[in-house]
Amino acid sequence: MDRIATVERNTKETQITLTLNLDGSGNCDVKNPIGFFDHMLQAFCKHGLFDLKGELKGDLEVDQHHLIEDTGISLGMCFAKALGDCAGIRRAGCFIYPMDESLLQASVDFGGRSFLVCDAKLTGIPLVSIGQDGEQASFQTDCFEDFWQGFVSGAKCNLHLDTIRGRSDHHKMEGLFKAASRAISSAVEIDPRRKGTIPSTKGVIV
Repeated sequence: MDRIATVERNTKETQITLTLNLDGSGNCDVKNPIGFFDHMLQAFCKHGLFDLKGELKGDLEVDQHHLIEDTGISLGMCFAKALGDCAGIRRAGCFIYPMDESLLQASVDFGGRSFLVCDAKLTGIPLVSIGQDGEQASFQTDCFEDFWQGFVSGAKCNLHLDTIRGRSDHHKMEGLFKAASRAISSAVEIDPRRKGTIPSTKGVIV
């Protein structure tokens, strides 16, 4: 059975379309106007072996918050839709990812409840780069947590993100995206020993 889901989110602030394949090969083809955020989604797909395609549009003239948070919500909804009743999956996963001077940990449980603990230890200083048009571009680092708060809301999962140590905000965020993708990949993997049963003593994921 293909575990593929498409979600469209259209509001006065954002217009988002995403299609997710849980059993992909790591391809990310998303039209994304925010350079560093695109880098994070590319890393998420590559390390979790998820295929993701779509387009992100939003009111960047306001700031990046609406688009980044709504993308998190939409991606989380894709996971929830693709997983359905969660029959046969491992349900929980954890991964520690080393990235140069930084060491990052992500733990997730697709147990039907939304909760985020994010201790990324970011400075809050925007990352500055040069955009494709040659003009200065930036990433609002405070939106990092907004993305994952949106994700857990849409996916109905518990997620803990922790920077164990680190100096560079770039490395902390990228390492946490990679750790999260590996933890999530493990959690949504089909466990053949489960033989299609629901991974809960309740008999249902709620």
